[in-house]
Amino acid sequence: MSRPPVPPFTEESARVKVQAAEDAWNTCDPDRVALAYTEDSVWRNRHEFLTGRDEIRAFLRRKWDRELDYALRKELWAVLGNRIAVRFQYECRDASGQWWRSYGNEQWEFDESGLMRRREASINDVPITESERRIFGPRGTAEELPLR
Repeated sequence: MSRPPVPPFTEESARVKVQAAEDAWNTCDPDRVALAYTEDSVWRNRHEFLTGRDEIRAFLRRKWDRELDYALRKELWAVLGNRIAVRFQYECRDASGQWWRSYGNEQWEFDESGLMRRREASINDVPITESERRIFGPRGTAEELPLR
């Protein structure tokens, strides 16, 4: 299975890859998102370590069961060969109604077919009020403040 664009990435093709990831994650569909990773993909997400699509899929189900009204933005930070670094922010609310903004950095490594074989994510969460929200749905659906 090929997942274009494939490495080695240029700045332009890396931007396409980053936008495709943002678009997929904003669907909150674990089955769709998991297809972007190799069968044996290795993840570090905060304090969790995952291996393989099945673990990734289960993780994403848990994530989106508790992170309601999830909306994400990703931006290319750097690219080199088969590696891409990304900064991101997302907002969501928990079951109690508390809104959160999560800031993070990811390092991605891809195989030759364009599937991600490694993902390392460091993430920090900040409680916000609903009036402080600035990310609404998929990109382009509402006027937004710049990421900062």
